[in-house]
Amino acid sequence: QVQLVESGGGLVQAGGSLRLSCAASGRTFSSYAMGWFRQAPGKEREFVAAISWSGGNTDYADSVKGRFTISRDNARNTVYLQMNSLKPEDTAVYYCAADWVSSDSVSPLEYEYDYWGQGTQVTVSS
Repeated sequence: QVQLVESGGGLVQAGGSLRLSCAASGRTFSSYAMGWFRQAPGKEREFVAAISWSGGNTDYADSVKGRFTISRDNARNTVYLQMNSLKPEDTAVYYCAADWVSSDSVSPLEYEYDYWGQGTQVTVSS
């Protein structure tokens, strides 16, 4: 069982930055690939970024490539999402998710993820 708690959301102007954190409980954090997803009002939840258990492999949605960076600290059981050059269309609830994996891989597929956080709101004003 893994419990995930996101933090770091808030209100920021376009062009600004935020760093989201996701703290995980449990001793096996390093056995999970981690992902960030987001859901804007009236839209389906979508993939944002993912990182393998070692941190050696990452994947990003095209819409955030070059602006967002995912990282993890296995010693602190925490995954981060650094978001730069934010745009109003980045406004959404951001969710952290954990995917139990048997290899050092990542997945953009929502159904692959076993555990989810409650989400943190990010609002970007124009």
